[in-house]
Amino acid sequence: MFQDIMQKFEGSPGQQAVIRLLLERGFSVNDDGRVVSGDIEIPYTQVAAEAGVDRRVVDSTTEAILADDELRRIFQNISQIPSLMDLAPVLDLTVVTVEVQDADESGIVAEVAGLLADRGISIRQTISEDPEFTDEPRLYLVTDEDLPGDVLTELMALPFVRSVELS
Repeated sequence: MFQDIMQKFEGSPGQQAVIRLLLERGFSVNDDGRVVSGDIEIPYTQVAAEAGVDRRVVDSTTEAILADDELRRIFQNISQIPSLMDLAPVLDLTVVTVEVQDADESGIVAEVAGLLADRGISIRQTISEDPEFTDEPRLYLVTDEDLPGDVLTELMALPFVRSVELS
C-alpha cells in the first residue's frame, strides 16, 4: 500500500516527503484540505518545515489527496495513537525493541508477547511498525519492569529475531 501511495507522487520528492510525514505522524487531511490531528489544525508552514519543503508543496499535496478517492479515504481516516515509549523513562517503564529478519513473517508479535506473558511480565503497550511504511520495521513492547537476562537470551534465540535492545 505504501508503495502505491508513494507512486502517485513519484514525480515530486517534495510531495513524497509530505506524504511520508503525514503517515508517520498520523496526520489527517480534512475536507478543506487542511492538515489536522483530530480537530487541531496544523499550519502548512510547520508541516513544510518538518518535511523540509516549501509550504506550497504541502498545499499541492493536500489538493492531490482530496482529488484522489483512494487517497482521500486513507488520509481522512488516519489517526495517531499515543505512545508510552517517550514517557518510559519518566514513568519508570522499560522499552524492548525487537528487530526481526523478515517482518512479513506471521506470529512474531504473538510469540514475543507469549514469551513475556509466560514469564509473568506485563506488557503495557505494543507497537509494531508496518513493513510497508518503513525499511527496517521494529516491534516495540513497553513493560512495567526490566527484563531478566534469561528472558533476553530467550528472545535472542527466537529464529526470526535479529537483535533486541532495552531502553
